[in-house]
Amino acid sequence: MTVDALTDVAGVRVGHATRTGGGWLTGTTVVLAPEGGAVAAVDVRGGGPGTKETDALDPRNLVQKVEAIVLTGGSAYGLDAASGVMAWLEEQGRGVRVGPDPSHVVPVVPAACVFDLGRGGDFRARPDAATGRAAVEAAAASAVGSVVPEGCVGAGTGAVVGAMKGGVGTASVVLPSGITVAALVVANAVGAVVDPETGVLYGELFQGRRVRYPEERVHEAACRRLAETAASHAAPPLNTTLAVVATDAELSKAQAQKVAGTAHDGIARAVRPVHLLNDGDTVFALATGVRALDAGDPLALNSVLAAGADVVTRAIVRAVWAAESVGLEGVGGGWPAYRELYGM
Repeated sequence: MTVDALTDVAGVRVGHATRTGGGWLTGTTVVLAPEGGAVAAVDVRGGGPGTKETDALDPRNLVQKVEAIVLTGGSAYGLDAASGVMAWLEEQGRGVRVGPDPSHVVPVVPAACVFDLGRGGDFRARPDAATGRAAVEAAAASAVGSVVPEGCVGAGTGAVVGAMKGGVGTASVVLPSGITVAALVVANAVGAVVDPETGVLYGELFQGRRVRYPEERVHEAACRRLAETAASHAAPPLNTTLAVVATDAELSKAQAQKVAGTAHDGIARAVRPVHLLNDGDTVFALATGVRALDAGDPLALNSVLAAGADVVTRAIVRAVWAAESVGLEGVGGGWPAYRELYGM
C-alpha cells in the first residue's frame, strides 16, 4: 500500500522538527536513507543557494552514498542543523568508514536551506544542531512507509511562495516497471505559484486531470488580498524551492545527477519565474538500488527522469494546498494560504 509520499521508496524515512511561537516560525526536515546509505546527487540552479557537502555528490568525487539529507530553514545559519544529524549518525556508526574501528566513520550529510529569517518575528530564531537532531530522531522513530506530514512543518514552517504561505509537500508514483519515484519539496519561492489571470495553481495545469477554476469574484478578492500582503512586506532578499527526489531504482551517481537535473523541470512548471539570482533552487536525488533498470534498453532511465519532474510538480501543488495561513505582528507579518484565499 502506498501513501503518495517520499516514504513509498522502501526504507526512506522523513522527520520534521518544527518551531513556532515566541518569535519562531522555522524548522528542519531530514530525509533518512536506509541503513548503508543511498546513491546521491544534486543539481543547483538558483543563483543564491545555501548548501553544505554538495561537492561530495559530484560523480567525479569519492563518496558514493549518503545516509541522510537535510532541508532546513534559517538561511545559511540553519545549515548548522546538519551538525546535529551528523552527531546522531556517528552514534549509530553510520557514515563513510575511515578507520579500522567500525565506529570510525564520517557521516556525509548534504544540506540545503531556505530563507525564512524573521518571519516569526525574531531574526535570530533559526534552526541549530539540536533542531537537526530532533528531526533525524523523528525520522528514525517513524515506521517504514508512514504518512509524511505536509504544509507548515519542518523546513516549510516559515515558507512563503509569492505573497502566500508555502510549505512542505510530497508525492510518489509507481511506474509500469515496478520502480517507485517520489519527491518531497519545500516550496519557498520568490516566484508565484498562481496564474494571475485565473487563480489556478500553475502546477495543476500539468497533472493530467480536469482543472477546477475559481469563480471570478473569488479570484478578484484573492488578488486584492495578495496585493495588500505584498505591499505590507519588504521583498524577501532570498527564496528557494528545495526538493529530494528518491527512487528504488539502481542508479549510478551520474544517472542520479541526471534525475536531479531533470526534476528542476517540475519546479519550472509550478513556479514562475524560477532559478533567479535570489533563488537557491536545489534538487537532491537518492537511489536505493533495489530495482535494476532494464539493461537491454539504453533509454530505460527516461521513465525515471520524466516521473521525477512530475512528482516534484505535484508535490509543490500539495505543499501549497496543505499550507495554513499565519497572522503575526512585527517583523514576520501575516501570510494568507491558498485554501483561505480561494475556499477550495
